[in-house]
Parts: sequence; C-alpha cells; structure tokens
Amino acid sequence: GDVTSVSALVPMADIQAERKIKDAQVRATINQKLIESGEKERLKDLLRTRLVECGWRDDLKAYCKEVIKSKGVNNVSIEVLVSEITPRGRATVPDAIKAELLQKIRKFLSQ
Repeated sequence: GDVTSVSALVPMADIQAERKIKDAQVRATINQKLIESGEKERLKDLLRTRLVECGWRDDLKAYCKEVIKSKGVNNVSIEVLVSEITPRGRATVPDAIKAELLQKIRKFLSQ
C-alpha cells in the first residue's frame, strides 16, 4: 500500500506547485495594473494616513524605542530592528483598515 500512497501524493504536489505559480502570476498581474494606473501609490497614501489616524504608527515607534532601550543602542542594527518590528507591525494593522484597502482593490479590479 505504501507505493500507491506515495504515487498519489506526487500529482497533488504538482497541482499545489502549479497553483502557487498561478497565484504568483495573478498577484504580479494585479500589482502591475495597480502600479501602471497609479492606484498603488494612492492606496499606499491611504494606508499611511489610516495608520497614523489610528495610532498604529505611534505605537510602533514606541515599540522601536523599547527594543533599542532593551538591547542597548550600540547593539541594535537596522536589520535587527526591522526583524524585531516587522512581525509586530504586520500583526497590529487593524482589520478595518485591511478590509478598507481590500475593498478598494476589489473595486479597482472590477472597473
């Protein structure tokens, strides 16, 4: 029975790999459309504004200061700071802001 289960997995792996490639191609196409139309810059500006309005930027700035203080200013490179802060930054973007941006992207793509 082992041989069959292994051979059954191979096509699944191929299908998943193909799907990943297709997803990447779709994302690249969408990104290209957003860039060419200038919509990507408008969305980035909107995101920046919303993140400032909700206090996200100030919270992240404060967290940066904490990280620097706890590690010591001479022991923190930009790389270390970015690797510490990025996961928290991504995790703390309010759902309402994500939803608003997603809705704007969907609206743009439907035009």
